[in-house]
Amino acid sequence: MNRYLIYLLGIWIMTSCNVEPRAIAYGQDGCQHCKMILMDSKYGAELVTEKGKVFIFDDMNCLFNYMESPEGTAQAYKYILVADYLKDGELIDAKDAFYLKSEEFQTPMASQVVAFQDYNLLKEHKNKNGGIYLAWGELVTQFK
Repeated sequence: MNRYLIYLLGIWIMTSCNVEPRAIAYGQDGCQHCKMILMDSKYGAELVTEKGKVFIFDDMNCLFNYMESPEGTAQAYKYILVADYLKDGELIDAKDAFYLKSEEFQTPMASQVVAFQDYNLLKEHKNKNGGIYLAWGELVTQFK
């Protein structure tokens, strides 16, 4: 009997500690940094810690300000996600995304940076809106 209980307890612990991102609830979720309610599903970001705590942001400015803060640097992140500019509400891996910075993008906190999952779509928007292409490492450096 005891082995059976220990086995069930082990399964319960393994399944209850599942760390996963969640969809941003636009119109309800507030930004961890600036406290504004996220309204536009073309923008947004999410951090998920190794322990499963989720932090939501409305703009790249807020994301990087938080990540560079004492609270942010104290965290270990399992997921760093950003909203795909062309797919309302869809989050993509921040390190694999392609970024375009242009004055044409009126982002919530004026970073003027949007993310794309597809490089060819970024190039199309760059031709239309101007701006500069940034990879994740370049983006991180710009906000330090």
